Amino acid sequence: MSAPLELLQQRHSVPSRQLGEPAPDDATLRALLQAAIRVPDHGKLVPFRLVELRGEAKLRFGEKLAARAIARDPGLPESKREKERLRYTFAPRVIVVVARLHPESSVPEIEQLLCAGNVAYNLLLGAHALGYGAQWLTGWAAYDGEAARILGLAENERVVGFVHLGTPQIEVPDRDRPALDGLLTTWTP
Repeated sequence: MSAPLELLQQRHSVPSRQLGEPAPDDATLRALLQAAIRVPDHGKLVPFRLVELRGEAKLRFGEKLAARAIARDPGLPESKREKERLRYTFAPRVIVVVARLHPESSVPEIEQLLCAGNVAYNLLLGAHALGYGAQWLTGWAAYDGEAARILGLAENERVVGFVHLGTPQIEVPDRDRPALDGLLTTWTP
C-alpha cells in the first residue's frame, strides 16, 4: 500500500484528555492551518474561519461555558460543572472551526457546511501526518447561541467543531471500522 493510503488507514482520533505537550509550535500550526484550508469550495465562498483557543484563554472560555451550562440547567451536578469548566484545557491547542455561511449565495448551505467540515477533517489528517494527535469534538456548545456569542460569532456563523491538538500521552487503540463491502454498491439503470 502507498504511504499516503497508509496514513489514511492509520488515522484515528486521540481523546482530548490524552493530548498534551508538545503542541505544534506557531510555525508548524500555521503550516498545518494553511494545508487544512485547501478544501473543495464550490463558488470560492471561503465559508469558514478559524478561532484558536490557547493558554489561559482555554480555561476562561471553559468557565464561561460552565456558567452557561449552569444557566441552562441550574441543577447541574458539581462534577459536570467541573467537566464543562475544564473541557478545553487538556489539549495544548484547540482550533474552533466555524462555518461562515453565505445565505445569499446559490451554493446550497449543506455544501458550505461540508466545506467547513473538510477544514476540520484536514486538521485531523494533517496533525496525524505531522505526528500529533487530534480530536474533533462538538458537544452542546457547538449548537448553543450563547456559546456562539461568547466566541464572537456573527449571525451567519456556526461552530462546526472544536479540534483539539497535541501529542498523544498514551497509545490509543484503533476502534472497529466498518467493512467496505457493506457500504459500496454499484448503481445500474
